Amino acid sequence: MTDKSTSWAYAEGLAAEDTVVARARERSLELGVSPVSPGVGAVLTVLAATSKANAVVEVGTGAGVSGVCIVRGLRTGATFTTIDTDVEHLKAARQAFAEAGFPASRVRTIPGRAGAVLPRLNDAAYDLVFIDADKPGTPSYADEGVRLLRPGGLLVINDALDRDRVANPAHRGAAAVGLRALHRRLLDDERLDTALLPTGEGLFLASRR
Repeated sequence: MTDKSTSWAYAEGLAAEDTVVARARERSLELGVSPVSPGVGAVLTVLAATSKANAVVEVGTGAGVSGVCIVRGLRTGATFTTIDTDVEHLKAARQAFAEAGFPASRVRTIPGRAGAVLPRLNDAAYDLVFIDADKPGTPSYADEGVRLLRPGGLLVINDALDRDRVANPAHRGAAAVGLRALHRRLLDDERLDTALLPTGEGLFLASRR
């Protein structure tokens, strides 16, 4: 049987990144931010493209690695909104967006807590919601994300396996327990079709029916 870690490394290695994403990744590390893996970035680009999204919201901007990957998959004229509490992160992300050549009219960066910003966004106004933020807040962000989705819209939660802790029932930390509960709750939600991918540190997908 093939070693799953070998397959994981192979899949991650197939995801090529250009200098724009590489520089954004370097700035992430300088700021102490954990960017999405190359494999996750590639999946985000494909999901953005295949969803034909017109409006996207991201929770957890970081230094813009995931944002660049998402916007590159969007159709011309689609808009991207990203939320982060750290103004330095947003500054680094704006630099990445500028280097990628994205028009300022397509990208909106919002400083603030997601718990305060998301409730102000309109119901059923987004086609894609990407969450890559603090674990304690992720369940409530996911609830808001489902509210924001149009029919056919997609919710994507990064680090959904919490570095393999979620899959191991022996791990009883708050983050792992909370994510297990969130997975079950979304799985049982009759409004959603769900899937869990092992890409990166885990991607949980939920499509709004």
